[in-house]
Amino acid sequence: MNPLEQRLKYKFRNPLLLAEALTHPSLGHETQRHHFDNQRLEFLGDAVLQLIFTEWLFDHFPNSCEGQLTKMRSCLVSREGLKMHAERLDLGKHLMMGRGEEASGGRERISALSDAYEALIGAIYLDSDYVTTRRIVLTEARDDLENLELDPPDQNPKGRLQELLQSISPVSPTYPIIDAQGPEHLKNFVARVVWNGLELGEGAGRSKKEAETAAARIALEKKLWESAGCCESQQLPNNSLKSANDAA
Repeated sequence: MNPLEQRLKYKFRNPLLLAEALTHPSLGHETQRHHFDNQRLEFLGDAVLQLIFTEWLFDHFPNSCEGQLTKMRSCLVSREGLKMHAERLDLGKHLMMGRGEEASGGRERISALSDAYEALIGAIYLDSDYVTTRRIVLTEARDDLENLELDPPDQNPKGRLQELLQSISPVSPTYPIIDAQGPEHLKNFVARVVWNGLELGEGAGRSKKEAETAAARIALEKKLWESAGCCESQQLPNNSLKSANDAA
């Protein structure tokens, strides 16, 4: 296995596909010779990535509308997003490109890296199958998937809950993860929202952020801080201040 295959934890059966995915078009342009390059694989990889992320988002966000799903997918397959995937794999140093392109910073250029990542996914897809490619993509993108914005700002349960609670006390709620089960690419997390020593709700999800959001949504429904008398206790400083003013 070469270093890139070791990072991917995948061994190519056809090494020529990997070589094609790593060949920048500038190599052929500079040598004036016919070389294969990664443009066709880039075209294929773009479609494969779109399908993988579309399927994952569709399964994990059953209550999200088309617009929200499209926005999240756009973040995942944007050039900046794909460049980040390529940088995690140190893809730039494995590219074969013309000397002029390399001298002008081609190994760090966003277009070269994002295109190469798409081509690499296309190559893995042709060399294996959809299930294998999906596993590799989702494993590599796990952190990005966990950090997706689940809701627009005006429908964000965590933001709404924090706003309500901080109107009572400056203490912010916390979201400890209390359980995590399943294989790495299909884990199910359970989060609990805790505030001022009160357990306000628990929620589950396929990512930590999804579980935290579910817990906040449950907390907003239950409003346990009201039955615990937190709202009334917050009035005490104001009453005490009024008494002091009256006495003065």
